[in-house]
Amino acid sequence: MTKEFLIGDIKNFPVGSHKVIRIDNREIGVFNVDGKLYALPNLCPHQVGPLCEGRVSGTLVSNKDCDWKLKWQHEGEIITCPWHGLEFHIPSGQCMSFSIKIRTYEVVVENEEVKVRV
Repeated sequence: MTKEFLIGDIKNFPVGSHKVIRIDNREIGVFNVDGKLYALPNLCPHQVGPLCEGRVSGTLVSNKDCDWKLKWQHEGEIITCPWHGLEFHIPSGQCMSFSIKIRTYEVVVENEEVKVRV
């Protein structure tokens, strides 16, 4: 059963910002990436570090799309765990190094109010 929690006014979540909020017994990181809000658990699956207290940036990738040369991508979309540096793509929850995907929570904005569905 999904519950919806009011977490604040949209003006408290400016573009490029992120903050950790508490809902019941869980901490959730809320991120504004280019005007769209995303939410992830504040829990790194590696060693349960405070994932959403990390730094938001981009990351280096190398794949056949860029002829296997290093390329900077996903600027403002990557959260790095402050404990051991594991990187996750904020919009999808996908780990950038391993085939691990963390849960994402739906964030909705209605009448300037931000709500998270858990």
